[in-house]
Amino acid sequence: MSELSERVQVELANIRRVLDELPASETLPTLSALEIAGVAALLHNFYNGVENILKQFARARGLGMPVGDSWHRDLVNLLATEEIVSEQTANQLRRYLAFRHFFSHGYAVDLQPAQMQLLVKDVEAVYGQFSCDIESAL
Repeated sequence: MSELSERVQVELANIRRVLDELPASETLPTLSALEIAGVAALLHNFYNGVENILKQFARARGLGMPVGDSWHRDLVNLLATEEIVSEQTANQLRRYLAFRHFFSHGYAVDLQPAQMQLLVKDVEAVYGQFSCDIESAL
């Protein structure tokens, strides 16, 4: 197994552990503010794991790392252009990137469970798409 493959497998396993901790999306409106902040942290962790994998691919393929204020978005675009992830997957990932940005730069008390419900509901499917794309690219 290549070094890239080993690192990717570790990240995928970590993402799986994060997803296993998420509550059902329909329960979000009943959760306390503290619990909602925990769900938000798990969604943040999901995207961080995805981004770690994208960075590993960019380095391994000699693509270089984007720089500047939009490097997170540019990284997703680069890996889609290189067909490491599909454009459909990239579009889904951008939703989680936007949430990650909001969570990182906002206040936990401003989190809206209704707005997070769709992200929680879709995260398994997005993870499935992403992991299939990544496995095919290895």
